Amino acid sequence: MSKRPVAAIILAAGKGTRMKSDLHKVLHPIAGKPMLLHLLASVDALEPAHKIVVVGSGKEQLEAALAGTGCTIAVQEPQLGTGHAVQQAQAALAGFDGDVLILYGDVPLVSTATMQRMIDRLNEVDAPAAVIVGFRPDDPGVYGRIVSVNGRTIARMVEFKDATPEEREIDLCNSGLMAVRSADLFALLAEVGNDNAAGEYYLPDIVMVALKQGRASAVIETGTDEVTGVNSRAELASMESQWQARRRRQAMDEGATLIAPETVWFAHDTQVGRDVLIEPNVFFGPGVSIADKVTIHGFSHIEGATIASGAEVGPFARLRPGAVLEEKSKVGNFVEMKKARLGKGAKANHLTYLGDADVGAGANIGAGTITCNYDGFLKYRTEIGEGAFIGSNSALVAPVTIGDGAIVAAGSVVTADVHADALAIARGSQEVKPNWARRFREVMAAKKAERK
Repeated sequence: MSKRPVAAIILAAGKGTRMKSDLHKVLHPIAGKPMLLHLLASVDALEPAHKIVVVGSGKEQLEAALAGTGCTIAVQEPQLGTGHAVQQAQAALAGFDGDVLILYGDVPLVSTATMQRMIDRLNEVDAPAAVIVGFRPDDPGVYGRIVSVNGRTIARMVEFKDATPEEREIDLCNSGLMAVRSADLFALLAEVGNDNAAGEYYLPDIVMVALKQGRASAVIETGTDEVTGVNSRAELASMESQWQARRRRQAMDEGATLIAPETVWFAHDTQVGRDVLIEPNVFFGPGVSIADKVTIHGFSHIEGATIASGAEVGPFARLRPGAVLEEKSKVGNFVEMKKARLGKGAKANHLTYLGDADVGAGANIGAGTITCNYDGFLKYRTEIGEGAFIGSNSALVAPVTIGDGAIVAAGSVVTADVHADALAIARGSQEVKPNWARRFREVMAAKKAERK
């Protein structure tokens, strides 16, 4: 493996007109994370010395998205092709002596392993001028073609628009991904012309420039899925589907049971333990951690939540950011939690909202209970002690504390603290009027008869 420093140039200057979106193409998410940040995560594993993102339109959006990532932004204006785009990174790499990866922001699933293979091949004893990643799609279509005599060395590269009929029959295609030494990159680009069908400066032409100088370039191959790009909403959906399929297989390989895998949707950072059971139609947003032996029943939506061992969720539950379920706690059907902790063995089985709340171990939250955490201006917390019992259809008006072992009678509206082991009844007294209903029916029946 090469020990030389590495830099990455990521091209993201395309307008993305086929997306028909005000959001920059490379910021459209896959599994809840922008495409560009998926790619940067793989790049970061190489510990690069420099990361340059070449932008065109939508510069402000990319600057905001890349804040804190250590990336330098270079602007390509006007857009005169991929070779011209790479030249915009020259100033940012002044004085850099190492290997340069050239990647694309709309090709987000390139693995760190493939990037490392590119670098390693660049540093083999035959010292190729450049390393190109090739692939063999089922339908080569309009991809540029790579002519290789031995599967390792490139004899010729040609864009589809400029290819002969014979060259178009070749199935080894150019992904556009490339590794080049910094000492060679910009010198080769300076020799690239735009005498082609599109009048653009093509990055792959550096291979032919080097060949004229007597220096060969190399090709390595990878699978189509890894180098597929996104240019439309349909292609974005297809890539999401591919990513999800791989993530589902990973979860099952690591010991989780997915009853209907195709109906479970993971986020980019979902953590799933062993012996976890996930029923159909479950959606995970970002920030979810699930320990071992958890059951997630169907039609649950979970985001930003931490679920401890042996807990049970759903069906039809919604866990929002800040929800914490401790060991063997249970959230049942149509229960919503937000910035709330459910203690060990505590239960909220039905039709409940727990927002900005702390529920102690072993507490039981009755059906229809809500924590009234918002007064229209500020949020307040509700504290429920260990072993407390909250009767059905209760409203706990925060800020309020229910002590350990306390009972809140069903139908109560609690506005003051309840001491430990006390009973709180906060509802109107019941009045019973004998025979009132019978007399009412008789009167109303008579009135109805008079109107006929």
